[in-house]
Amino acid sequence: MTTSPTLARTVPGAPAPRRGFTLMRRSQLRAIALLLAPFLALYVLAYAIPLCYAVYESFFTEKRSGLGFGGGERVFAAFDNYAHALAMPEFTAGVGRVLLLGVVQVPLMLIAALLLALALDALATRFAAFVRLAAFLPYAVPGVIAAILWAFLYLGGTSPFVQALKPLGVDLNLLSADTVLWSMGNIITWTWTGYNMIIIYSALKAVPRELYEAAAMDGAGPVRVAWSIKVPLVAPALTLTGVFSIVGTVQLYNEPMLLRPFSPAIDASYTPNMTVQNVAFTMNDYGLAAAMAVLLALGTAVLSFGFMRISGAMTSRKATI
Repeated sequence: MTTSPTLARTVPGAPAPRRGFTLMRRSQLRAIALLLAPFLALYVLAYAIPLCYAVYESFFTEKRSGLGFGGGERVFAAFDNYAHALAMPEFTAGVGRVLLLGVVQVPLMLIAALLLALALDALATRFAAFVRLAAFLPYAVPGVIAAILWAFLYLGGTSPFVQALKPLGVDLNLLSADTVLWSMGNIITWTWTGYNMIIIYSALKAVPRELYEAAAMDGAGPVRVAWSIKVPLVAPALTLTGVFSIVGTVQLYNEPMLLRPFSPAIDASYTPNMTVQNVAFTMNDYGLAAAMAVLLALGTAVLSFGFMRISGAMTSRKATI
C-alpha cells in the first residue's frame, strides 16, 4: 500500500522535509527581505525617525530669562506643550476649519468619483479612454499652478463667474471670510475627483462580468445592478480613497498658502499645518510646534481608523442583509 505525501507529513515519525525545500524557503525569505529593504529604509528615515524625534521634542521647551538677555535654557516640560497647544485658539480654530471642510467636501468628492466610475463602466469602450483622460487631467496639473489659476478665477476683477452675476445684481466675493474655505474645497474636489475615480474604476474592472449577466437574467436593471453589486464590491476602494481624503484634508496647506496673497481672510494660522509652521519658524517654539504635529498625527490616525471601522461595519451589514 502506498502513502500519499500529505499523509506522510502528518504521521508521527514521518521523514523530515527535504533539504531542497528548506533552501527554497530560505531563498524566498531572502528575496522578500531584499525587495522590502528599500521601502523599510525610506519608511524609517522619512517617517519613523522624524516622528520619534517630534515626540521627543514635544516634551521640551526653551525657558528664557525675564529680561530676554542670553540664550534660552532647554528644560523638560512634560505635557505642558500639549496643554498649551489645545488651549491655543488659533490651533483649535484651524482644526475646526479642516474638520468642517472634510465633513462636507470629502463625501461630495467620493460620491462624485463613484458616480463617474459607474458611468464610465457603463460607457462603450471607445469613449472610456477619453473620459478617463479628461477626468484625470486636473490631477496632472501641478498643485501650485492649479491654485494660482483658480485664484484668478475667484478674483472679482478677473473672474468670469463674478462678472456674469453682476448684471443680475449679485456681488459675489469668492475669497471672503465666509466663502474662501469652500473655494478651497472646490479646488480640492476639482483636483482629486478624477484620481479617486480611477481607483474606483480599476476596482470595478476587476468585478467578474458574470455577476452582471446573472443579475440581468434575474430581472435587475442597471440601477439595481450598480447599487446591489457594483457598489458593495468596490467598497474597499471607497474606503481607501476615503482614508486618503481624510489624511489630505487634515494636512491642508498648499491651497490656503497660495490663496493667502489674494484673500485677507487667510492668516498665518488658518489651518493646523500653517499654525505649526508659524509657531516653529516665526515664534521659534519648536517644542510647541512638535506637540501640535503629534496631536495632528494622532487625530489623523483616529479619524482614519474610525472611518475604516465604520466602513467595514456598514459593508458587513449590507452583505448580511
